[in-house]
Formats: sequence, C-alpha cells, structure tokens
Amino acid sequence: MVKQVSQVMALSNSGLSDWVVQRATAVILTLYFSWVMAFFLFTSNIDHAVLTAFFGSPAMKIAGTLAALSTVAHAWIGMWTIGTDYLRPAHVGDHATSIRFAYQAACLLALFIYLIWAIRLVWQF
Repeated sequence: MVKQVSQVMALSNSGLSDWVVQRATAVILTLYFSWVMAFFLFTSNIDHAVLTAFFGSPAMKIAGTLAALSTVAHAWIGMWTIGTDYLRPAHVGDHATSIRFAYQAACLLALFIYLIWAIRLVWQF
C-alpha cells in the first residue's frame, strides 16, 4: 500500500505556481546581487559614508526587503520539497508525518527569524 504525502504546509497546491515563484525569486535575487556587485565594482573610494548613503537609500531599502522576502519564499519552496521528497515512510519509517511536520516547523521558524532579522537590518539605516 502506497501512502500519499500530505501537503499540510505547502506554499500552494500547485507545482506550477511553486515553480513560477521559485524562478521569479531567483530573478529578483540575481538582480539584487548584480546591483550590489555593480556598486562595489564601479564605486571608487568606498568609505562608511558612501556605504551608508547607498544602503540607506529608499530604493536600496525596498530592494533589500524584496530580496529578503524572495530569499524566504525561495528557501521555503526548496526546503518543503526536500521534506516531502525525503521524509517519507519508505525513508524514515512510520513516524514520517511527525518527523516531516517537525522539520517543516523548524524550517519555518528559522526562516521567520531570518526575515525579521533581515528586515530590521535593512531598515536600521
């Protein structure tokens, strides 16, 4: 008898929408990383005042918040997928659902802490 994996904590009920979110967040993170790298590559004489002005600008605060949210969404889809693919009865035994739930709850807690920390860091300037 094959047991189905329940989607208690899925981001959505559609693999296609998760795929689209995963790709969209990857693009957002790539653009953010490219913007920051361009700043460091093409700015001479970087000091504290220059860094504070760059990272303290409203555009950079919004971009940083969007990057943090994208990181959380991107990571959650990946971590949820790992949990549902590998924490099954065939791999971890009869308590797979409980183990998967605990794993996903721990992942959500870690991602929530990361998000709060990142938003506080971005908006402190």
